[in-house]
Amino acid sequence: MTSPSRRSPASEKIAPEKIVELDAFLVELNRAAGAAILPLFRADHGLVDKGGAKGFDPVTEADKGAERAIRALISERYPDHGVIGEEYGEDRPDAEFVWVLDPVDGTRAFIAGLPVWTILIGLRHNGAPVLGSICQPYIGELFIGHAGGSRLQTRGGNRPLKVRPCPGLSGALIATTDPIIFQGAEREAWRSVRAAARLARLGCDAYAYAMVAAGTMDLVIETGLKAWDIDAAIPVIAGAGGVTTDWNGQPVGAHGGRIAIAGDRACLDEALAVLGAVGP
Repeated sequence: MTSPSRRSPASEKIAPEKIVELDAFLVELNRAAGAAILPLFRADHGLVDKGGAKGFDPVTEADKGAERAIRALISERYPDHGVIGEEYGEDRPDAEFVWVLDPVDGTRAFIAGLPVWTILIGLRHNGAPVLGSICQPYIGELFIGHAGGSRLQTRGGNRPLKVRPCPGLSGALIATTDPIIFQGAEREAWRSVRAAARLARLGCDAYAYAMVAAGTMDLVIETGLKAWDIDAAIPVIAGAGGVTTDWNGQPVGAHGGRIAIAGDRACLDEALAVLGAVGP
């Protein structure tokens, strides 16, 4: 999968006071989404399979209710902002500011009762991701960041997020959602990277991205991502000192695709030497 390139978060200049304002609003959005989701976690969540002949693709009332709550707040506070959401589509996607929403990333984990699903909310400015969050409200963790820095916000307070050094795959703890997502040459590339790494963990979805920012994991490799799967993570990873690229080492395109997230550029480069050999 290929997608158009775009500027990095650091290339977009927004007044510091505006970032503070939008950061506070992002916290508010996560609270509203969490309030819609948590009563349905490990409860009657209204599961529907929207995949049809394409295979199992679950959606719940939590997904839909959370996105409605987020959209309502955006419409009230910033009526000129656009929205791109997994459940309810696009509204002014070419606006100066556009919110990119995945109300429950990891719906399969959600319906299984596993607390590794997250709320993903990203903000684009003139097409580039500039602010984002990865929230696990059941645990009470909000990973939030922009080019100026990232933090973990919990009930006990805040702490800065910082990736850890990892100069090569031999010492890396890596992740992917599920190896079944890889097809053909992609699968062989994943197997090669996994064989070179110290340890691999599966099934964490975007929670693994947060762990890279927190300095407990080193590399996440995914394919077939949509914008709402990755936009929110890009500023969090950047603010923690990490890097997010496509499999060719280029900035992530506006529509997602094949993605690599790493804390240490040296580890990423070793993985990209394998991943970049995969064709279109």
